[in-house]
Amino acid sequence: MHLQAIDWVIVFATLSVCFIPALFFGKRSGKNTSEFFVSGRAVPWWLAGLSMVATTFSSDTPNLVTDIVRRNGVAGNWVWWAFTLTGVATVFFYARMWRRSEVMTDLEFYELRYSGKAAGVVRGFRSVYLGFLFNCIIMATVNLAACKIAAILFGLERWQTLLLVGILNVIFATFTGLWGVLVIDMIQFFIKMTAVIAAAYFAVKYVGGMGVLVSKLSATTGPNGVHFLNILPDFKSNWDLAIAIFIMPLAVQWWAVWYPGAEPGGGSYIAQRMLASKSEKDSLGAVLFFNIAHYVLRPWPWILVGLCSLIVYPQLADIQKAFPHLNPSLLGHDIAYPAMLKFLPVGFIGLMVGGLIAANSSTNLTHLNWGASYLVHDFYRRFLKKDATEKHYVMVGRIATVVLFLAAGSLVFVLDTAKDSFDIILQVGAGTGLLYLVRWFWWRVNAWCEVNAMLSSFGFSVLMLVLRKVGVVIPTHYALILTILATTVVWMLTAFFGPKTEMPTLVKFYRKVRPFGPGWEPVRKEAGISKAEAKSSGDNFPVALVGWVSGSLTIWSALFSVGNFLYGRTTYALVLLGIFAVSGTVLLRVINRLWAKDPIVPEANKPIS
Repeated sequence: MHLQAIDWVIVFATLSVCFIPALFFGKRSGKNTSEFFVSGRAVPWWLAGLSMVATTFSSDTPNLVTDIVRRNGVAGNWVWWAFTLTGVATVFFYARMWRRSEVMTDLEFYELRYSGKAAGVVRGFRSVYLGFLFNCIIMATVNLAACKIAAILFGLERWQTLLLVGILNVIFATFTGLWGVLVIDMIQFFIKMTAVIAAAYFAVKYVGGMGVLVSKLSATTGPNGVHFLNILPDFKSNWDLAIAIFIMPLAVQWWAVWYPGAEPGGGSYIAQRMLASKSEKDSLGAVLFFNIAHYVLRPWPWILVGLCSLIVYPQLADIQKAFPHLNPSLLGHDIAYPAMLKFLPVGFIGLMVGGLIAANSSTNLTHLNWGASYLVHDFYRRFLKKDATEKHYVMVGRIATVVLFLAAGSLVFVLDTAKDSFDIILQVGAGTGLLYLVRWFWWRVNAWCEVNAMLSSFGFSVLMLVLRKVGVVIPTHYALILTILATTVVWMLTAFFGPKTEMPTLVKFYRKVRPFGPGWEPVRKEAGISKAEAKSSGDNFPVALVGWVSGSLTIWSALFSVGNFLYGRTTYALVLLGIFAVSGTVLLRVINRLWAKDPIVPEANKPIS
């Protein structure tokens, strides 16, 4: 694909607008680890929310959605739409508690919540397991997509793309810290949204308009009789597929699987943004904005391009034919998205390329900063060198950033497609999600529950992989169920029969965070806090439950209303719009009630009388 001079001008202008403002935060980020990793806890809700959205809006996301649409139709997206339940649960049950904890990373939470050597073990283990191993898989997935896009657009080899991406990301991640990441995220989001909407518009225009698109695909069925346009799967003719892409995600996956950006109870870079927020209200508002933007604003431009690709490139062979110099090892359904960019006119292709580079950097920068925070704050500072200066820890964070990218870059040569990577991440995180939900509301959960859950989840995932290698193929959704069952049994047995967390630790945690619900009654009594005082936080299950249900309905009804309007199904769209109006009204009432409550002052910050 050949870019004109005006395209290159737009590419460089786009990158300049995104990256140059971030340079002004380099000095501030270098002051101490609080500024470098959590922006001094001074981030407003709108900036934290935009950053969450932009981080999950990477160069691999359009490829992943296109891959899903081409394999399983629009309904296949329920594998990630189901995480709406997870995200909205974080808003109403967990966001305020995270902010009250005042930890720098979500791994520091372990030594606030648990006691003894086990608390340190789980913190140190997860700092390497998530901050290095798991984090590198995610970044490798992101950069694999970048390699495929660059191969289509410019004919670059993997190593060439990784070299260019690495130089850009490592420089900015090491210099600007989280403040720079937030600024790049904010600007990148608006540029990328403009670019993907343009891509969808010109793709639909190329195939003859929405009427032609809907007409052709309505008369076409995919593998196993998939109806590409359906928002819900076909429960009659393809029950196995319906289980895999709809029933499993809604019934099990959203609460049982740990997935970055949709962690049960919050975690990773979502927790990092909540902890960086300047107040409890900002934390709640940021996560709510993220979920609305993530599930309502972004999906349909990607989906439309994926649907158009089915008309332009019905088979993978058609993509190979259109791009004869494409390395066959990169060929997969996910590459159909960058293949569709050839229909963008001059100017818009430059905007798309600049946007894709910025999107790739946004996600990489977040994961580099987040991973480095784990390795420095939760491993190096905690276990290796406890008494160094803040400048020293910032320097070590910058070194860790470089090492993380080099490790992630090497993994790019192992992965094949975005969907394969998505499945690996889901499988490895299977079964741990319920634990991360329950630990806030049940005092019996202990540090060894966390250790055993991680080990059993990882071990069972390896077993599934070994079985597949020797020819015993277990469908992904069944393997997921088996992993979840095994992991849940392991950590539940540990909760009842393993060593208990020391009561002074539980009391200190309760006084600081004020988890609500009956699961902390013994600790509340031990702490000498009355029921009336415990309720002063404004948190309670009924209100949170109403917020969770109304928030999820608001997001889904808006998402599907947009889809039905695009399809020309006006009656369905108007009904969904009505549901959106009702659920949205309830949602606003819940938010106003929660925001009317004064935030809790942590025990450590209360003035001495």
